[in-house]
Amino acid sequence: MRQRRLGSTDVELPIIGQGTWDLPPAGYGRRQAIAALRCGIEQGMVHIDTAEMYDDGAVEELLAEAIAPIPRRSLFLTSKVVPGNATYDGTIAACERSLRRLGTEYLDLYLLHWPSQHPLEETMRAFGTLVASGKVRYVGVSNFDLDEMRQAQSYLGSVPLTVNQVLYHPLERGIERRLLPYCAQHCIAIVGYTPFARGRIAARALSGDGVLGRIAARHAATPRQVILAFLTRLPALFAIPKAATVPHVMENAGAGDLCLDDAEIAQIDAAFPIGEDAPLATL
Repeated sequence: MRQRRLGSTDVELPIIGQGTWDLPPAGYGRRQAIAALRCGIEQGMVHIDTAEMYDDGAVEELLAEAIAPIPRRSLFLTSKVVPGNATYDGTIAACERSLRRLGTEYLDLYLLHWPSQHPLEETMRAFGTLVASGKVRYVGVSNFDLDEMRQAQSYLGSVPLTVNQVLYHPLERGIERRLLPYCAQHCIAIVGYTPFARGRIAARALSGDGVLGRIAARHAATPRQVILAFLTRLPALFAIPKAATVPHVMENAGAGDLCLDDAEIAQIDAAFPIGEDAPLATL
């Protein structure tokens, strides 16, 4: 699994991590999800992303069970505060609840899930307090456009803004116009979620006779692995696909060592052109 530095930090992370949105909270599906998370960690996918809003904290509790046998310092855990809680006091309280649910003393990364109705300056001040107290190592934002992200940066003072986590898949490439170049220039990592567009990429595009299929065949890979390689092709880019089963997580992990050449990137770029800028998602 290839690794690269996360933003301006000294942390080396795998280019492919693990998302946890909508993991099954109970029964056989929960057991499968826990097995998938542990399998992903064994494959080097130690960056695991969650949030307090995922099933009202139940996914954080599921993740706590999955990582219980694993040394904490071998993992990189991310969670997020929901905007409705993002006052100064509310942010600190939300983080403490996430820590309890996850069974850990600190988060590696804490994000504001999307722009809040509460003053952004207060949320960022809370982030600074959490860093100073050792409850959080690094902070960032999620679903912020360029202007919103720069505003968040301005309120953090000496605490660096490390990550902007955004929707990013072949059908949604608007971040490449302004956000990605800025982040690359200022050592801010882009962590892309929903890389497979929740089924919106047509079956034809994923078949053997499409661009993705032809490139996959050359690498003895799958089209979805080619998608992940494309979405992590630049030094600022990381991806956090969700996998609720072991076969799915193994497929995702297989993209971690797949490198596309310039001609292949150009072919994908032509097949999935950058569209107009669109508002960033709120989930």
